[in-house]
Amino acid sequence: MDTEPEPVRIVLVDDDQLVRMALRLIIDGEPDLTVVGEAADGDAAIAVVGKEEPDVVLMDVRMPGRDGLSATEEILARPPAPRVLVLTTFDSDELVLGALRTGALGFVLKDTPPPGILAAVRAVAAGEPALSPAATARLIAAATGPRSPDARRASRDAARRKLAALTEREVQTARAIADGLSNPEIAQRLHISVATVKAHTSGLFAKLAVENRVQIALLVRDADD
Repeated sequence: MDTEPEPVRIVLVDDDQLVRMALRLIIDGEPDLTVVGEAADGDAAIAVVGKEEPDVVLMDVRMPGRDGLSATEEILARPPAPRVLVLTTFDSDELVLGALRTGALGFVLKDTPPPGILAAVRAVAAGEPALSPAATARLIAAATGPRSPDARRASRDAARRKLAALTEREVQTARAIADGLSNPEIAQRLHISVATVKAHTSGLFAKLAVENRVQIALLVRDADD
């Protein structure tokens, strides 16, 4: 006799109680998702995650006390680590970038319609990135501010060495990701299937030692700098 899979267990982290309440209502209305804990700051988030061992954490980045970036770093360093989906209003690009660099799998805007939030949660729970192409472009722009010539040269050389180890098709995929294209758009540009795009992207994660698409995009931008 088949049994129903266990629902994805989620912890909500946001200092705004109304935001947490709205997210709980959205998530708990789905049979395959359930909220198992809440926290209003980074320290509380670490404690709740340690107690509940959720599958996914929806993490605000700007909170009183310990911020989401520091909390994400510590949470992901402790096994069994959940997957982290960053919550943002986009007034804190640098914090979002930092969270993604520490291994968060994606981000969602707080004003995203419920279907978009649910899709992002499910994607991250499945180990897939949930990154809006338009927002990805903004994050990349925020990350490529003024740097010294020596720093730019060092980043460029390191990025080019990494890209040189890729196949031609993997480089093309990486550049399409840097352009902010979704998987279907990459498939159309390269005349391949979406499944092949996903396979190339998985290969990029392994070969480049990155955790998400923003990290790939940043590396490509560094190589072209």
